Amino acid sequence: MILESERLLAEDLERLEQAIADRLLEEPRAIRERLSRDHQVARFVDRFQDQSKRLLEIQRDADNTRAKEIESISRGDPFEEFYRQLSSTKDFHRRYPNEPVENLERAYKRRAVEGASGYVDGIDIDSMFTGEEFNGRFLDMTQNHTEYLNLPGVKRITYLQYLSVYDKFDGFTKNQKTNDQYFQYLNGVSDYLESFLRRTRPLSNPDGIISGFDKEFDLAWEEGKITVFPAPKPATAGPQKEAPPNKDTGVYCDVCVKQFGNQKAYDNHLPGRKHKKALVLREESEANGSGDGTPAADSENPKNNVSAMRLKERAIGHREFRISKLSELLSKEREDTKVNVERKQSLTERERQMELEALLRESTTEAGTTTPGVGDDEESDSDDKIYNPLKLPLAWDGKPIPYWLYKLHGLGVEFPCEICGNFVYMGRRAFDKHFNEWRHTHGLRCLGITNTTLFREITKIDEAVKLWEKIQTDKKKEKMTQESVTEMEDEEGNVLPYQVWLDLKKQGLL
Repeated sequence: MILESERLLAEDLERLEQAIADRLLEEPRAIRERLSRDHQVARFVDRFQDQSKRLLEIQRDADNTRAKEIESISRGDPFEEFYRQLSSTKDFHRRYPNEPVENLERAYKRRAVEGASGYVDGIDIDSMFTGEEFNGRFLDMTQNHTEYLNLPGVKRITYLQYLSVYDKFDGFTKNQKTNDQYFQYLNGVSDYLESFLRRTRPLSNPDGIISGFDKEFDLAWEEGKITVFPAPKPATAGPQKEAPPNKDTGVYCDVCVKQFGNQKAYDNHLPGRKHKKALVLREESEANGSGDGTPAADSENPKNNVSAMRLKERAIGHREFRISKLSELLSKEREDTKVNVERKQSLTERERQMELEALLRESTTEAGTTTPGVGDDEESDSDDKIYNPLKLPLAWDGKPIPYWLYKLHGLGVEFPCEICGNFVYMGRRAFDKHFNEWRHTHGLRCLGITNTTLFREITKIDEAVKLWEKIQTDKKKEKMTQESVTEMEDEEGNVLPYQVWLDLKKQGLL
């Protein structure tokens, strides 16, 4: 039955190719649908590769069984061979009547969403991401931030600051990096970023990306371009107690692996019981081996200690290099996470609760909708409805703008204008802008006002009419004053007002 297996594999490959093409032709309307489609396609691609390997092994015919079967069919009567295989197939199903048969026609068909849990075609999207990740839009490194704060000798920073510095390792000393806790922290960050990449970009060949990073690290390590441990600082004269205080970075105790804010706190720490006990333990450790957390030294073969430290340095450098590369690859999600964290810090508790409720309803609505091309037309029409309980303005993509942006621009403040026909403008920006628009200008012209530039910030009809009457009255007075002025002419023919002519004449200038 080698030929039948070959035919079945060829059919499976064709159906897999068609299923992948059908899904890539779809236009997902939400991020959950895109992730579901990408993971389905990635799963089909993996199966396509496995089935192709099996088909190639059959076609290579290493044990010559395929050639023997072809020879047995071509040598005798083909119908006789056909009925013989048919009888053996019937006999097999007679002996095993409950044997399941794989239906390739239905195996790769697009199935609708089942329930509201996001379980689509065997892929549970909701269980892949935490609430903070929001279906792969943001990073959730709160656990890594907690591990970072538990490292010895690190400065306490906020989660927002940590998102900017988690891929920078220049501030760690050699004693801190050789600590096993630091290596575990690096493993945690590296594993999370790699897992996030695999969950959000299944079609970008995550295995190839990671292996590419490893090859790049090996080449850089062989060329000596990677420096893991910082260069040692030159030793200063005198005891460490006499060291000048450093108000900016504080004073660090290598024995207790602890940071002090100033020199005075460090001096008070030296005669303490904990420091003396740690100093004794370090002296005993140095007498038996190394006191920096590495295995004890082998006095007979010191080269083993050097190689062990070199291997540890390479492992630390490899984790740091991978974290840096993954951070560059996920730079967009990283920046979006920083913006989202900063936005959440500016919200009140009530606004956060309202946002969570809106997100919950939105995710439930997305999970309850049907896939394009599957289901009734009435269900597909309901997908276009946008949930907007707060009546927020719509953005360029047709979705409501975020609530924090609505509050930032003051879009909840109403500015009515009586001149525009009691039209209400939402937000100060729209209100200031409407004075130059046609609606306000047309309203002023209907009142007989032609000079519209002088009527900014005026929204009442009676105020505009009174101001226009005053302007007209002032113009008439000025015109009457100019008409009532007596003009005189001097000897040279210059026309002057009477008062000016009289003053010049009294001074003898005329």
